[in-house]
Amino acid sequence: MKIGVLGLGIIGGVWARHYHASGVLAGAWNRTPQPDIPQWQPTPEAVAAAADVIQIVVADPAAVEDVLKRILPKLGPGKIVVQSSTIDAESSARFAALVVARGARYLAAPFTGSKPAAEQRQTIYYLGGDRGLIAELEPLLSLVSAHRFVIGTNEQACTLKLAMNLNLAAQMQALSEALTLCRRAGVTDEVFFEAIGKNAGYSGLTKLKEPKLKARDFAPQFSVKHMSKDMRLAMHTAGGAGLPVLDTVRAALHAAEARGLGDEDFSALIKLLELK
Repeated sequence: MKIGVLGLGIIGGVWARHYHASGVLAGAWNRTPQPDIPQWQPTPEAVAAAADVIQIVVADPAAVEDVLKRILPKLGPGKIVVQSSTIDAESSARFAALVVARGARYLAAPFTGSKPAAEQRQTIYYLGGDRGLIAELEPLLSLVSAHRFVIGTNEQACTLKLAMNLNLAAQMQALSEALTLCRRAGVTDEVFFEAIGKNAGYSGLTKLKEPKLKARDFAPQFSVKHMSKDMRLAMHTAGGAGLPVLDTVRAALHAAEARGLGDEDFSALIKLLELK
């Protein structure tokens, strides 16, 4: 099968190049033109017409809906939509219904892993939907990922993805506060990170963000604005009300956006603490 990628941001562009290198890319499109991407097409309709599988990886539910409305006339039996944007369960169910009504098939495939993971083909997928379809897509998705978790329904996969990002946002806020506390006491970054490396609280996120925090490198691996969007979706997801840490990190991310940090890496949350 041939795959097309709609949305060539931090992750989508990397995936498109991986698919091209594997000889399976039918087309790629982005709202802001990126003609340097292999198999660039001027419209999402052209990509949908050329591809057996159309993978959508855009910013939010509204962007997914805009893309779907454009490609729906090109969908039908034999076409598969793989929805990899981070969206809420309710939106995913609605989008699945639109696709299925055209005779095509739909798979929720949100993922975890920032730009470095995508570049190393270490993305992790959370797959929700028909098991037969998941098995059918295994050869394609394995080209850009290290592991594919089969979750359950497409709605459950979307909720799990939001839960994973809640955990990351909470860790980032705690790491920022712990590092700030030590900096204020005169403890060096080298001592702090050496100590936390032997602590039970050490995590993959700490390892990933250590060099960025030391160097004050806030080039986005995963941006403040996207994490803020995800926490907003989590707050409005069934079961998302009354979670105090979610409320806290949502407020911090919103404040970071208000200070113009939306396009920076979400490790830029530490900047809010430096202002106090």
